[in-house]
Amino acid sequence: MPGPMGGPMRRGQGTTEKPKDFKKTTKKLLDSYLSKYKIGLIVVIIFAIGSTIFTIVGPKILGNATTEIFNGLVSKLSGGSGIDFGKIAQIALLLLGLYLLSAIFSFVQGFTMTGIAQKLTYRIRNDIVAKINRLPMNYFDKRTNGEVLSIITNDIDTLSMNLNQSITQIITSICTIIGILIMMFSISWQMTLISLVILPIAGFVVKIIVGRSQKYFSRQQEYLGHVNGQVEEIYGGLTVVKAFNAEDKVVNTFDKANDELYRSAWKSQFLSGLMHPVMNFISNIGYVGVAVAGGYLAINGTITVGNIQSFIQYNKQFTQPINQIAQISNMLQSMVAAAERVFEFLEEPEEVVTAKGNIDTSKLKGNVEFKHVKFGYNPDKIIIKDFSAKVKEGQKIAIVGPTGAGKTTMVKLLMRFYDVTDGEILVDGHNVKDFDRGELRKMFGMVLQDTWLFGGTVKDNIKYSKEDATDDEVIQAAKAAHVHHYIKTLPKGYNSVINEESSNISAGQKQLLTIARVILADPKILILDEATSSIDTRTEVQIQAAMDNLMKGRTSFVIAHRLSTIKNSDLILVMNQGDIVEQGTHEELLAKGGFYADLYNSQFDEEEE
Repeated sequence: MPGPMGGPMRRGQGTTEKPKDFKKTTKKLLDSYLSKYKIGLIVVIIFAIGSTIFTIVGPKILGNATTEIFNGLVSKLSGGSGIDFGKIAQIALLLLGLYLLSAIFSFVQGFTMTGIAQKLTYRIRNDIVAKINRLPMNYFDKRTNGEVLSIITNDIDTLSMNLNQSITQIITSICTIIGILIMMFSISWQMTLISLVILPIAGFVVKIIVGRSQKYFSRQQEYLGHVNGQVEEIYGGLTVVKAFNAEDKVVNTFDKANDELYRSAWKSQFLSGLMHPVMNFISNIGYVGVAVAGGYLAINGTITVGNIQSFIQYNKQFTQPINQIAQISNMLQSMVAAAERVFEFLEEPEEVVTAKGNIDTSKLKGNVEFKHVKFGYNPDKIIIKDFSAKVKEGQKIAIVGPTGAGKTTMVKLLMRFYDVTDGEILVDGHNVKDFDRGELRKMFGMVLQDTWLFGGTVKDNIKYSKEDATDDEVIQAAKAAHVHHYIKTLPKGYNSVINEESSNISAGQKQLLTIARVILADPKILILDEATSSIDTRTEVQIQAAMDNLMKGRTSFVIAHRLSTIKNSDLILVMNQGDIVEQGTHEELLAKGGFYADLYNSQFDEEEE
């Protein structure tokens, strides 16, 4: 989910998130992705079992060494030969060999599992990026950037990390529990039963502590989000806070959230901190019982001293895999929940491909016709009710109207970001639905109010629209956009590195670079969305000259907010509430004295004031 201020918050912090359908998602993960790594997984399982077995056998062999030393000391006191150091050395070498084998097996299974997890997440990331390009625009209208980003980053990281750890831990923990139980029963069934009696007591205590601490962990996460959000908000708007002398107000608001965070964090940490000493106390009671029983059995000659030592080691190890399984359960829940969101994203409906055949766009001229177009982002809410207009090649068409009239929506329909609900849009007589979307969009060039540059050189940014362009073509495009002189003032000229956050480039210069990018693409139809609304007057003159160069000989759709900039348009379409209410030239519309005249006069009065 999105964190405070719209940023992505990492899921699963403090509490375990559960999937909606654990079984279905796990099966999908196994069938669609993990099934491709069967051999690797078999290797992981075999080597994990081998590593665990070699580790489990160790304490029993070490117990034999202890017995040998004890018997040697008793023999020495009785006048015998004493400790057999040769036999002890053999036992020590055998033990060293087993632990070395265990380490090698553990390394192989860890190396293999890491490779599987990284290859799987590599494939999923590629699938997600490819999927993003196939999703319709309305998918992103319904979600924040933070939600989509969280799937690509947090969810895949959770899946990769937990997959790598959980599979090997499940195998080793189960093998360890079974192996230790076998070894404990082989030493003494009486002492084993004493150890097992402790388990339900420990489980009951853990359940009580976890149950009480869980609600405080949830509150801690909730108020941590509030505190982080407030800090981000205050520092982001620090100028406004100081301008209105609101320092005391924001400090008081922060104090309240911080106080709640302190109290919930203190309780959650205190209760979780009780776990270790309480478990130690219960385990120590178990050790006392085992020691008493072991001493009694040793006196009766039932077991050796070395066996007691081995059993105590096994007893200490026995609770570890049980705790690990509890942790693995949480990890699996988080992993499957993350995988579930990834699969939901990958299964989202894609853009409908309705191209009927190959249309050679190079032969088209740029005639556009809207025939009784109707459209709504939701089927039950139509916002474009009946739009009809005919545009000839090379004409400059201005689309004007108040906010929410449907101006930008018409452009999105033209480029097939969305399909019309009813009616049709024709380009040189061809319905836009009959085009391949990619081929259709090659005909268009867009200059938007919000500029977009990526991290790279000036040349790369201009060439984004035509990657095979020559340096000379790039320079000619920059000159036509009136940005060549500025580029030459940069330290490395066209090879200077810039990005969207560059402090050495103004908003106007960014806009000129995007215009150069469109000029280089040489599209047949232009879409200009009020590209000068946030630019100073001097820069606006440059941009207007660049756009005049850009529009020469091309069909141009200009979405205008300032009506003074579109007086020389061939046709002005006046929109209001999804319909064309008027159309004509600037002079014709003013002479009518209707909706356009009212809009124009109101803006003129504002500028006069």
